[in-house]
Amino acid sequence: MNWTKKSWRNYPIKQQPVYPDEQELNQILNRLEKLPPLVFAGEVRNLQKALTRVSRGEAFLLQGGDCAESFENFGANNIRDMFKMLLQMAIVLTFAGGCPVVKIGRIAGQFAKPRSSDFEELNGVKLPSYRGDIINGFEFDEKARIANPQRMLEAYYQSATTLNLLRGFARGGLADLHEVHRWNLDFLKKNELHKQYIDISEKISQALAFMEACGINTNNTPSLREVAIYTSHEALLLPYEEALTRVDSLSDEIYDCSAHMLWIGERTRALNEAHVHFLSGIKNPMGVKVGPRVSASEIVALSRALNPSNEEGRLNIIIRMGADIIAQRLPEIFKELKKEGLNLIYSIDPMHGNTVKAGNYKTREFDKIMQEVRYFFEIARAEGIYPGGVHLEMTGQDVTECTGGASNITEESLKKRYETQCDPRLNADQALELAFLIADLVKKAKK
Repeated sequence: MNWTKKSWRNYPIKQQPVYPDEQELNQILNRLEKLPPLVFAGEVRNLQKALTRVSRGEAFLLQGGDCAESFENFGANNIRDMFKMLLQMAIVLTFAGGCPVVKIGRIAGQFAKPRSSDFEELNGVKLPSYRGDIINGFEFDEKARIANPQRMLEAYYQSATTLNLLRGFARGGLADLHEVHRWNLDFLKKNELHKQYIDISEKISQALAFMEACGINTNNTPSLREVAIYTSHEALLLPYEEALTRVDSLSDEIYDCSAHMLWIGERTRALNEAHVHFLSGIKNPMGVKVGPRVSASEIVALSRALNPSNEEGRLNIIIRMGADIIAQRLPEIFKELKKEGLNLIYSIDPMHGNTVKAGNYKTREFDKIMQEVRYFFEIARAEGIYPGGVHLEMTGQDVTECTGGASNITEESLKKRYETQCDPRLNADQALELAFLIADLVKKAKK
């Protein structure tokens, strides 16, 4: 009852930068408040309708994208390749898994990153940690690491451009199912995955030819040529989220118009702190990431705080425990939650709990990633829970950041194209391979 978009400021808060010039910060926030929304309330409501099908076990959630978007790497080709990657994975999950797919990108706003320490040290020099391009610079330089509120404007305009491109790709012909053969990324043509994908493409083309003979075509059936792709990011930098929170003129409800879906991370999900309070007052679908120390009672309390009306399609519990721990912790949690009658979506983030060091590089082993996904599906089925989605850090580029998979990236080959500014991502090869493996698990879950 006492919620306003500013009331989070009365609560304890973690993972926030300290801006040296508060007057400049307030000027930037005032400007952001007057700029147009990045997404619209109607789009957000459409997403919740789609996620309602996921919560009922009628669809599957594919959420993926960059660990952290970069101002420097921003460009139409990278956005296009991420779009194509999501389409490819969705096609595999839909066709091979026999399930409609809700597609949400970690894109058009994923600029802020939580850090385990406020400071980094290199060669005896200690500087503030890099917290994402929306806050400070990646370069290990004293000036670059100062929190700069001007970066919020850059993030806004880059997000607006990204959304413009995504909407164009989604409705302008690139998503046409007749173009399914062209969605392949060039470097995928070198391996066995290409053959699997081409096989699916040919079957889809045959089905489209049959449908066209029956009078069903792209002219009278828009769903054959258009897709819905939604955006999401971690709602970490609350001044930015506050500035983009608006009252919908049709419903008088409050939406955070920086993205269609927001989530809270493992480090900021404390029940009586600012991030949970802020998200409790907006109407967007949202997620909460939970690690190996979470209890069922904590998830119940978070659900009651964030989704007090127990709406379908509103709250996604994103599990990130690690392949070596999930089998010990998750069964009991699912047993307890099953008794509560809560309308929750459960999805798996198999990335964060499987991060290891390989020399000077952070990496993730593909086999561990797949193992955690497999355990998630098996445990969910055993406990009568629908395994509703997957949450991945991935890229449409041919990077070498996670070891293993069909592309056989070794620790030695990590240095070839290790380009992430934060955490290691699956490349397009590995993401597509994972999609084929998940498709089989989805098919079993639907039976």
